[in-house]
Amino acid sequence: MHYNNYLVIPIPYLVAQNKALRIKFNITISLIVKSNLSGELVRLQVQLNRGIANQLTDGVIVELAQNHIDDFENLWREQLRVFQTEDKFWDWLFKLGYISNNENEEGYALEVEGCTQGLMMVETQLHGSREAIGQRLVYIQYITSAPWNRKEIQRPPRYRGVGAALLRYARIRSIELGYGGRVGLHSLRSSERFYENQGMIDFGSEEEYEDMTYFEYGLLRRTLR
Repeated sequence: MHYNNYLVIPIPYLVAQNKALRIKFNITISLIVKSNLSGELVRLQVQLNRGIANQLTDGVIVELAQNHIDDFENLWREQLRVFQTEDKFWDWLFKLGYISNNENEEGYALEVEGCTQGLMMVETQLHGSREAIGQRLVYIQYITSAPWNRKEIQRPPRYRGVGAALLRYARIRSIELGYGGRVGLHSLRSSERFYENQGMIDFGSEEEYEDMTYFEYGLLRRTLR
């Protein structure tokens, strides 16, 4: 299927059961690559579950841009401060500028109906695997979801699966770069259970990262479904 000069490749998969909430939800992802078949990954189309009815809603993961920063400042920031979240002071405008000046840095946003639902910044060349020493991975420096998508702020969340979709994108990006699906990150304390539920390996806390816990996806040995 082609979409605006891009080739769309659907990749359905089931997100693992959330052990804490005992909720299962489906996310459908579509790889969108350039129609010249160069293999360059441009973005993903996703379907998230919306509200208490779990209605499927279309979204898309795109490269980070100024409009996403505007959404963060105008729609997210005040709620993050009110609820004193750990990411309330993150400066996404600075991150956007840093990405534009460093080829090893990439930023992405998940949009639904033109509104930013999630943000992610990754480093692609300088980080190595804890599980397989000597192997590179995609390192997630920052990943966050809009306040209305967090169960500690809004129940039910407006959209479920934003973080899981961004993680999957990072893993697909790792495959494209030849890293075999390896992805690593240091977790905020409030997010540790989320990464455990996503099947990431817990390598314990690391003093040089303010005792944050390091999680990693190892080599992907099966097709993403």
